[in-house]
Amino acid sequence: MKQDSQIIIFDTTLRDGEQSPGASMNKAEKLRIATQLEKLGVNVIEAGFPAASEGDFEAVKKIAQTLKISQVAALCRTNEDDIKKGWEAIKDAAHPRIHTFIATSELHMKYKLSMEPSQVLEQAVKSVKLAASYTDNVEFSAEDGSRSDPPFLCKVFEAVIDAGATTVNLPDTVGYAIPEEFAELVKYVMENTPNMDKAVLSVHCHNDLGLATSNTLAAIKAGARQVEVTINGIGERAGNTSLEEVVMSLNTRPNFFPQTTSIVTKRIYPTSRLVSMITGILVQPNRAIVGANAFAHEAGIHQDGVLKNPMTYEIMKPETIGLSKNNLVLGKHSGRHALNSHIQEMGYNLSKEELDLVFQKFKNLADKKKSIQDEDIEALINEGILRSSEVFSLEYIHVLSGNTVFPTASVQLNINGRKAQGATEGNGPIDAVYNIISKLTNTKSELLRFTISALTEGTDAQGEVTVRLQEDGIVALGKGADPDIITASALAYINGLNRLEYLKEHPVVKPENL
Repeated sequence: MKQDSQIIIFDTTLRDGEQSPGASMNKAEKLRIATQLEKLGVNVIEAGFPAASEGDFEAVKKIAQTLKISQVAALCRTNEDDIKKGWEAIKDAAHPRIHTFIATSELHMKYKLSMEPSQVLEQAVKSVKLAASYTDNVEFSAEDGSRSDPPFLCKVFEAVIDAGATTVNLPDTVGYAIPEEFAELVKYVMENTPNMDKAVLSVHCHNDLGLATSNTLAAIKAGARQVEVTINGIGERAGNTSLEEVVMSLNTRPNFFPQTTSIVTKRIYPTSRLVSMITGILVQPNRAIVGANAFAHEAGIHQDGVLKNPMTYEIMKPETIGLSKNNLVLGKHSGRHALNSHIQEMGYNLSKEELDLVFQKFKNLADKKKSIQDEDIEALINEGILRSSEVFSLEYIHVLSGNTVFPTASVQLNINGRKAQGATEGNGPIDAVYNIISKLTNTKSELLRFTISALTEGTDAQGEVTVRLQEDGIVALGKGADPDIITASALAYINGLNRLEYLKEHPVVKPENL
């Protein structure tokens, strides 16, 4: 095994993270996240699964053509068509990687693959050889590796390394492993794979028992040198190992972990916010590192201690992850240059056209609020430039409500360039709004979840609404923000409907989980 003190960060937000229900992204959204991941210092970005759909192929191809520093990986099953498709998508990348996988556990081989171990071994070697004919950067993953027979696992790894794999990945596919157990398996693989010195050993952990980060850190301690992670820990089922948790664990405990990463930690928080805004998946307040309460102190004893010395109750400085407590307060007299400078400090780089759009929205908001905070600006960016391609957009909304009248909503929409308007009643103002939007768009989605939160403090704070919609088995998340909570609700609903329309045209085809 290569003895490098730097841990390779392999981010799969755009592939495994996208498999979170409702988190599908279009090409423009994926490219924006990929660009931010490169700025963050991610070594390998798994851009997607090119064989899944034409939309995913085009997104991976665009990312590969755009990024200059990070490696761009394409996930492929162990078959010729997938690997050829994957290479076609990433061949223009500055640093391309083919990532191919097949299950190696007895359970998966028998019931999912209907293959004998010898057939799995043969298929793995054949596919790695094909991938190696295109690039010298090939990763092989043994799906359900944590539940595989260790001697067989080593046999497969030895064979694929001989075939040209430069990285071999040990996934805890269903989040079954326990840290001590997983560390022992990592050690076993390293000690019993004769040619492991010719490859990097990687781990890919899921969070079904809440142990993904613990298992990943245990694997690093045992000798793994690549970790596969996602921003905010998003991913299939309970999610993946969180990038921010692993990176900041290494950063905070150098006495225990001598390993380092290439991650620019000050970009962690902006990246977390960006992924949350684009996917619509909220970051829970008590989430480690990036949650709203991560640096909040309620108890008087804690507050007193922090005032005297922040390190009494804070094991890291908020500035370390890009969370500044000294925000520049912007208002209606602030100019375009001040706004752009502040946006750049927040981790966003907008084009002139994007800045023009956000600046106009900024001025409109400044007329309604005394001061504008970072959260407000992020909402403006979300509303202005991070939207899915829009089929539906809101022109105006009028609502009549109170305890002596039937709640009524009048709405005008733009539907593919065509104006549509109407009015109807509901059980409440938001219900009335949703009823008329559903009627005008001729959609039949079911509202699974509706959440309201305030972006900032004060009675003039913007309200942020998140909805979860379902139609014909397709789930989509929508977000909207506005000082008027009914308008925010309408924007969230429309955003969700736009995402549903996108998913109807670009269905997500999931590979077997790693």
